Amino acid sequence: MPAKAGDRHRQGQGGPSGGKTISPRPAKAVSKKRDEDTSTEAGEGVDDRTAVKTLVKPPDQLELTEAELKEEFTRILTANNPHAPQNIVRYSFKERAYKPISHVDQMAIHFTLNGNMIHKDSDEGRRQAFRLTGAEEKTSDETSAVTSEEAEIKEEESTGDTQAAGEKEAEESGTAEVAEASEAEEPALPKVKEKKLANQFNFTERASMTLNNPMRERACQSEPTPCKNFSATANQWKIYDAYVEELQQMERSKEKEKPKAQTAKKGEEEKNKKRGKLTSLESQSDDINKISKAAKIMERMVNQNTFDDIAQDFKYFEDASDEYRDQQGTLLPLWKFQYDKTKRLAVTALCWNPKYKDLFAVGYGSYDFLKQGQGMLLLYTMKNPSFPEYVFSSESGVMCLDFHNEQPYLMAVGFYDGNVAIYNLKKATSQPSYKSSAKSGKHMGPVWQVKWQKDDMDNNLNFFSISSDGRIVSWTLIKNELVHTDVIKLSVEGTTKQGPEGLQLQTLGCGTSFDFHKKIDYLFLVGTEEGKIYKCSKCYSSQFLDVFEAHHMAVDSVSWNPYHLKVFISCSSDWTVKIWDHTIKTPMFIYDLNSAVGDVTWSPYSSTVFAAVTIDGKAHVFDMSINKYEALCVQLVVTKKKNKTTHIQFNPVYPIVIIGDERGQVISLKLSPNLRRMPKAKKGQEVKKGPEVEIPKLDKLLNLVREPESKAGE
Repeated sequence: MPAKAGDRHRQGQGGPSGGKTISPRPAKAVSKKRDEDTSTEAGEGVDDRTAVKTLVKPPDQLELTEAELKEEFTRILTANNPHAPQNIVRYSFKERAYKPISHVDQMAIHFTLNGNMIHKDSDEGRRQAFRLTGAEEKTSDETSAVTSEEAEIKEEESTGDTQAAGEKEAEESGTAEVAEASEAEEPALPKVKEKKLANQFNFTERASMTLNNPMRERACQSEPTPCKNFSATANQWKIYDAYVEELQQMERSKEKEKPKAQTAKKGEEEKNKKRGKLTSLESQSDDINKISKAAKIMERMVNQNTFDDIAQDFKYFEDASDEYRDQQGTLLPLWKFQYDKTKRLAVTALCWNPKYKDLFAVGYGSYDFLKQGQGMLLLYTMKNPSFPEYVFSSESGVMCLDFHNEQPYLMAVGFYDGNVAIYNLKKATSQPSYKSSAKSGKHMGPVWQVKWQKDDMDNNLNFFSISSDGRIVSWTLIKNELVHTDVIKLSVEGTTKQGPEGLQLQTLGCGTSFDFHKKIDYLFLVGTEEGKIYKCSKCYSSQFLDVFEAHHMAVDSVSWNPYHLKVFISCSSDWTVKIWDHTIKTPMFIYDLNSAVGDVTWSPYSSTVFAAVTIDGKAHVFDMSINKYEALCVQLVVTKKKNKTTHIQFNPVYPIVIIGDERGQVISLKLSPNLRRMPKAKKGQEVKKGPEVEIPKLDKLLNLVREPESKAGE
């Protein structure tokens, strides 16, 4: 690009001659001087390289051998954060406890920056774009104005030069014309491209709107009721006639209702005679319901005053004659519980409530196959022995029941017809809350025992049942329905028969009782009508863990010891009660009670005390730590002929037992001091209780029985 006219004008004014310019220095001389400088610098660099390098060591540097220098140390870098906490806990609402969290976040954030991107089609984006375009237009106008001013200055300077320098007018005018021509030939400035915004993200918005239904109004108007004007004079004889007419209508209606009521009564009497069913309790009126709580408290107070001598014996009486009986004990009769509508039914089940220690449930039915009818379920409290707290009736006889440990208002009940049910004491209904049926599944024989188990993984209620059909069934309450699964089927060995077309038919055993281990959830015992006891597991449905040839007749009851984990007890109709160690196939102790044993149970306060009832109406109480051979107490409980005792249960807190018979009566008896002896306290020491004392006490007895066998083995 040629030099501007203004610059040439300034150079002419600065020189001494006014029109001469200073000639530039030749380029060759400058290049030679640079080469000389570079050559001298190169020479100095060569001398530095040839100089000897000396290593400088710090005074605290270690002196290592070559082997130590060549030794490699590997370090592994992991992505785990060493400062991340490893002991974080969170509250689990499902398990209702604090649980440690296994997964720990290892990410460490060193820098974060919040972006401020704006969509270009938004209002703010349009404003920024408009501002940028306006600024560019202003800059382009300013540049065009500056170029026009420079052109005018050049023209003025060119005219001044021609007047001042007369000798070089032709040359300078020529150069000025060349410069003007070149400026005229220069192209126009290119348009600056529109700068794009930093945010290149683009999206489209679509909106839709549903149709709004048109509003409609509907109205209707009823016809006006007809109105009539009536007027009459009320005299004494008209009022009398109206009363007489009303009395005549009432007499006519009573005469019409009499034959209907008589026929209904006759039909009801015939049905009751045919079926022999017990009527349910009459529904109370609304007025009685309002004062039922107060009436119940008053009833308990009246009963407490009526049976005050029995309450005093229960609380304070201790038989002093036990000191002179030589370790023998007695049972003191207390309250008798009887209901008028259960006199023809037998007591088939007894169970104490785990929360309310004075409350117990009684199941009524019949063990006679030919005398089956209705059943009843009653709940008594020792505070009111004259009348039950709850009354439930059923179409079939109640054979067994069990309270839930954690929800004591729930009862599982088994019936003679093979059904099972769950009763909820919180609901004011006489019907069970949940019940099985032939459609949903049931047992094919009487249900002899039911036991609650721990809830399943989904916190659904779960209980087990055993029946004469040889099946042990697990019942689970899922979505208000009882769902059943067969846990195990009892098969009798050596009973397989060859059926038609090569089929093998095997008869099933009849289960009568079972009990689950107190600590090992999957382990349980099963008693059968054949006299065998099977040790089973929930995990194996086709085989048994062990088989005990226990009795010669049906096993009526089997239960684990509440303290010792290896010991269980069984009773049978063959007159015997046997105590077992489940690791040994032979019984540890055998007791002959001279009559068929109906039930046996361990005491809750000692590992060596148990009680049994026989069908001759007697109760037997044993304490093996005092006498290993005979019962400490044999007492006649039922005095009437043709009456049998059926079940016995210890109270979990108080020193009493309850015994049921075949006439629907339940009697409570208090144990004398000799039957509930506890370890004596030493001077200056506290009395030890619980498994720490009870397990060694029973082990001591078992070792006496095991010693001869171990010596013979040696």
